[in-house]
Amino acid sequence: MRSFSNLWYWIALAAVWSQTSRYVLGVPYDMIQRAGRHGGEAEIDLEDMVRINCNRLLYVAGVSGLWIVGFGAMLMTGLAMLGFYYDVEFAQAVFLLGAPMIVVGALSVNSARVIRDTALSGQPLRKFMHRHRIMTQFVGMIAIFVTALWGMYQNMTYGALGQ
Repeated sequence: MRSFSNLWYWIALAAVWSQTSRYVLGVPYDMIQRAGRHGGEAEIDLEDMVRINCNRLLYVAGVSGLWIVGFGAMLMTGLAMLGFYYDVEFAQAVFLLGAPMIVVGALSVNSARVIRDTALSGQPLRKFMHRHRIMTQFVGMIAIFVTALWGMYQNMTYGALGQ
């Protein structure tokens, strides 16, 4: 299973990061922009949606957070061992897709906690959501760069058709 020479892997990588940066804490970014342009009901809708998603995210983190962290750590450790110690390319590809999502998940929980604790609304909320999106895009940029470098290294080492 040659992952890094497969076009579908790169399409999936692009789709994952596109969707991750489009939704800021579960809120479509165009909704944030619309609230900034029009205000009024669009602003109220944004604040309600952010409140609902933040409360949902923090509830899940509070109730199941330790289990999610434990199983996530077990899964990522297994993928890292299979991929980089036993040289299973599919595990490397899944690890390079999933590991940055852990960073984005932790960033999202932290942002939700800040929004809830400081009761952000209006312009400060939109600014904070925009900053969260920029940080998510930065993580994605680094992740895509590292994945591309590793994928090129794998393809040059083993050849695109495998051995």
